[in-house]
Amino acid sequence: MNTAERHALVFGASGLVGRHLVLALGRAGVRVSAASRSSGSYRRLTRWLADHGHGHVPADLRVDFAAPPLLSGDPTAWADVTEIYNCAGAYRFGMSAEEARRANVDSVRAIVDFAAGLPRLRRLVHVSGYRVGGQDPGLVQCSDERRRDTYRALGAYEASKVEADVVFQADADRLGVPWSLVNPSSVIGDSATGESDQQLGLASSVQEIWQGTVMALPGNASTFVPVVPVDHLARFMTRLPVDEASRGGAYWVLDDATPALPDLLALVGTHYRVRVPRARVPVSLIKRLPPALTRTDPETLTFLSSDRYPTDSAKAFAARHGLAMPDTTMSILRWADHLAAHRFGTAPAGDRRFVAPAGVRTFELGKPDASTVVLPGLPVNADTWASVCEALGEARVVDLPGLGLSAGRRADWSAWLAALVTATGARHLVGHSIGAAAALAAATAHPRSVERLTLVSPFFLQAPTGGAGRWAPLTRWYLHRVGAAALAQRLTGDAAYAGVLGSTVADLRRGVVAANVARLLADAGRQRWREGLRSELRRFPGPVHVIVGGDDPLTPEARALLETLPQAGVSVIAGAGHHPQLTHPADVARAISRPPA
Repeated sequence: MNTAERHALVFGASGLVGRHLVLALGRAGVRVSAASRSSGSYRRLTRWLADHGHGHVPADLRVDFAAPPLLSGDPTAWADVTEIYNCAGAYRFGMSAEEARRANVDSVRAIVDFAAGLPRLRRLVHVSGYRVGGQDPGLVQCSDERRRDTYRALGAYEASKVEADVVFQADADRLGVPWSLVNPSSVIGDSATGESDQQLGLASSVQEIWQGTVMALPGNASTFVPVVPVDHLARFMTRLPVDEASRGGAYWVLDDATPALPDLLALVGTHYRVRVPRARVPVSLIKRLPPALTRTDPETLTFLSSDRYPTDSAKAFAARHGLAMPDTTMSILRWADHLAAHRFGTAPAGDRRFVAPAGVRTFELGKPDASTVVLPGLPVNADTWASVCEALGEARVVDLPGLGLSAGRRADWSAWLAALVTATGARHLVGHSIGAAAALAAATAHPRSVERLTLVSPFFLQAPTGGAGRWAPLTRWYLHRVGAAALAQRLTGDAAYAGVLGSTVADLRRGVVAANVARLLADAGRQRWREGLRSELRRFPGPVHVIVGGDDPLTPEARALLETLPQAGVSVIAGAGHHPQLTHPADVARAISRPPA
């Protein structure tokens, strides 16, 4: 069967595996129809495909697993389907047995029945799981009591996947449907980009490592939770229908070289540059401890196993089709980066990534390599500037070392700023508050590279804050515990801005971020540093644009200083305070884009 003859129907096309499968099929030249539950799901899929450079829109078919017919519309739209991929179902813990069976078992029955009526079908591919694959189809006749025991022992999700594996094989054999089973392990992000929006399972453990809330690593050297990058799984699946030898085969797609679970988490922690606990807790003990103490869903405990899996057939198939497993370590680290950069699913969509100027792990959002670079102030982070960045268009926002999502510390500033300017092409530096000091340092150190300097609420040109902020231990204690509403009230005078500060509060509770902020706040009050910064400003030969809020003015001395500079201008945002990006983002963006003549 050549590619032009293939017509793939994908159920669950908008999910993690489904959309990567649609992308892989499309790139292989296969015509695709997507069976979605709603028009919203279909639109999300097509937007995602477009964002990934795939302009071939799959046909839109509507599916309803609750009532026949399975697909609505003209049957000629699927009469020539040659292959079906079932990526549908519910991956969720805490479901009732009835809910899990409806989502994962009844849907399989409906798809197999539908497949039996397609005259040109060459293969039905079902995504099962590495812990549930290999079931005996004869168990389809098992007693209700045995089924209840299985659901009680495994939990609703895994038990429903076991039952679905049995039902799929038994029904397909009875109806003469040609089938293949794929039993993937924990599916992680794309091997090249790390992209994934799946937050359950192993991702939740990675999040705890990032947050520094893990007191001990789970398991030992034999605890094996294997992974597979989603793009490799998708490519593997696209080859099954064209390989007659794969008919009736089950394939465990995973990397046998995945590090043992505690080693995997330690690898991620080292990459994140966070503290990694040395202590390890045996799985047997975790299973005996109350969930409130372990913060582990009981349904996930069966995955903490030393079992190994029959991967020989999948390896042979991959070799036959020239499919090499991507480097697992790099795939894991890229996935971990994507999860952290997107705040484990809580960040808004957009360009977000980690980079490494001067070897410092640095978070930035916005357009990669944009020449306009915003350096946020204290105690906020890059996310608080996202609206301004979007309005500016060709810009990026970068967390300073040791602040926000970035690693490093104050001692890294000099080398980091030099790399930011000379290696990443920063030509227009926009510094807010403490970021104004960093921007000025970079500009005076590299005056031929930095073409413009915009200083937003430059603390060294404004009146010093009160004395409380100068005692770092007290400030650190406060910042590590403050809530978003209280912080919004303190920074803007209005708790209504709490929503935009949620990520800042999360950062302040992670690692040493609050301590770094507290030390910098104390330094900002030191007269010697403030005077030094004013002297540096006098030496910068390029254009300087100062933006302040009307409620947070420059001092008379600062205005006098700016009047002596030949290319300096001042913009005042009425009604704004020290954080105009929170209260007046559109005004800030306009001011940055249109400096005074």
